[in-house]
Amino acid sequence: MTDKLSNAQIAWRAAQDIADGAYVNLGIGFPEMVAKFQPPGRQAIFHTENGILNFGEAPPEGEEDWDLINAGKKAVTLKPGAAFFHHADSFAMVRGGHLDVAILGAYQVAETGDLANWSTGPKGVPAVGGAMDLVHGAKRVAVITEHVTKDGKPKLLDRCTLPLTGVACVTRVYTSLAVLDIEGGRFILREKLPALTFDALQALTGAALHVSGNVADLHVPEL
Repeated sequence: MTDKLSNAQIAWRAAQDIADGAYVNLGIGFPEMVAKFQPPGRQAIFHTENGILNFGEAPPEGEEDWDLINAGKKAVTLKPGAAFFHHADSFAMVRGGHLDVAILGAYQVAETGDLANWSTGPKGVPAVGGAMDLVHGAKRVAVITEHVTKDGKPKLLDRCTLPLTGVACVTRVYTSLAVLDIEGGRFILREKLPALTFDALQALTGAALHVSGNVADLHVPEL
């Protein structure tokens, strides 16, 4: 397979699409990296389900305050104006439609916008957590993920085979090879790595790719 983006580069690319002043929830694990890459002059207000609004990057090693953690139990810092609230109030924000964006990881994404991100079998993540609320409460849901699994199987499919987190909820996917929108039950290719041909990308994708307008080269900085 052709060269691919690192996780940090995928997170960087996703961060470029977050509007200034947006309220954003970042999923546990890989999506947390998006907080590092806010473009200059823009500020997102990050929300975590366990009850913090406007947290910042992870503190330097050795300077953690373990009373300040996100939903993934990772230490965070606070930005000016940060607020604390009850777990139930946090989910009221999610369910009330007050988040502009949720960025989540994925095991599988279907061309219909269905998302599976919480179970890969007996050794997988044992529960869905707050993701079911997030995918239907946030105004926009984006996914960041490798384009294929560790053994080379497609993660973008015509239909998910794993238990679903949400139905018809994902609108954009950032992968290690491309940026795609989901519109009308189809994957619309927006950007791809310059060295990767359309046919090569299609061979790594478990659903038909469609083109609407120009496909831009996917350029990211070295990180």
